Amino acid sequence: MKEPKERRVVITGLGVVSCIGNDVKTFWNNLVAGVCGIDVINEFPTDGYPVKIAGKIRNFNPEEYGMDRHFIRKQDPFAIYAMAAAWQAVNDSGIDAVGPEPNVDPFRFGVYMGSGVGGFDTIVREVGHLSEDLSGKWVSPLFIPNMIANMAAGNVAIKFGAKGSCLNIQSACATSSHCIGEAYRAIRHGYADAFIAGGTEKDAIPMGLSGFANARALSREQDPKHACMPFDAKRGGFVMADGSAALIVEEYEHAVARGAHIYAEIVGYGTTCDAYHATAPRPDGSTQAECIRQALEEASFDASKDELYINAHGTGTRMNDSAETQAIKMVLGDEAYRAHVSSTKSMHGHMLGATGAAEAIATVLALQEGIIPPTINLDDPDPECDLDYTPNRAVEAHVNIGISDSFGFGGHNACVAFRKAESR
Repeated sequence: MKEPKERRVVITGLGVVSCIGNDVKTFWNNLVAGVCGIDVINEFPTDGYPVKIAGKIRNFNPEEYGMDRHFIRKQDPFAIYAMAAAWQAVNDSGIDAVGPEPNVDPFRFGVYMGSGVGGFDTIVREVGHLSEDLSGKWVSPLFIPNMIANMAAGNVAIKFGAKGSCLNIQSACATSSHCIGEAYRAIRHGYADAFIAGGTEKDAIPMGLSGFANARALSREQDPKHACMPFDAKRGGFVMADGSAALIVEEYEHAVARGAHIYAEIVGYGTTCDAYHATAPRPDGSTQAECIRQALEEASFDASKDELYINAHGTGTRMNDSAETQAIKMVLGDEAYRAHVSSTKSMHGHMLGATGAAEAIATVLALQEGIIPPTINLDDPDPECDLDYTPNRAVEAHVNIGISDSFGFGGHNACVAFRKAESR
């Protein structure tokens, strides 16, 4: 028996909710302009907290994204953000499983929408109710369905009639990169025709800030516009942010048949585990390097012909940035110095489980537009971080292949490779 032909996989829709924009156009324009969305927290008192800044969602109206008041009132914010990003991506793509003339088989249309934590607001609120009255009678009957991390994916599937595989991948900061990569594999090997893939998070709340701050992971810089400093010698930690991002991942022939716009092609995916430490990355970068190598090898990357952009994980923590730099050099050798690299977290902060999908969108648009978004706040580069990180200003570059790296607590690593649509 012949092996089934491996199918091509493309991106046909994008959606994002972030501190630098609640739609893709605003998000991208602010990235290119070097706009920082990190700001002082004003949603709750921060007196006594060592960290008083985050990337918070502003001017967000869920009703603008196809949600009614009944749904909004009942759901945790992480699920609402997911719905907004998915709604944008579906409308951008034009994919339709529920209309009078559907253009995708609902049983071959899935959702891989992950979250690193899930309904954090709900958890904290309902634990408070229980602590006030141990009988439990004041705990909401919606506690479980609003708290569990898979509910964002479930609600998105309900809304858009996606009756295929529906999973919440949960791998900390690598979550949504894994969602995109696993959707790519499922389509490539014939298990589905399209997915809504991405991630969502609402963690910049008192409990989240306290936990990460006490773990010494967060920047304690007081100036919010210069707090996230990837690859800079003065970097002191990452900045938490809320948000969601979603992409429509689709089989190439399926997309062409329905006349969809193709942003880019997914051509590679790597995934490894550090098997080293619960929170720290493997310092020598070897397991991260293997993840990148897998993605580039599957993408048939040729340094003599391809112009490469790397959207780095680039959190602004001392260990991550140096280990990631070593990993890139380990894979590319001297060619690492020719690659365009940037960390867009310097502008939108670290959205944890959502950040990989947001950065995938940045990578896809960098390929389409021929512009590399900058790493802002990079004024004094760490000598250990000596690559071209696109400091402070966007540059024009006709890159034709891009990778997005994501490395999470627990040692979870993911790398997704994209190729410019017309180059293949």
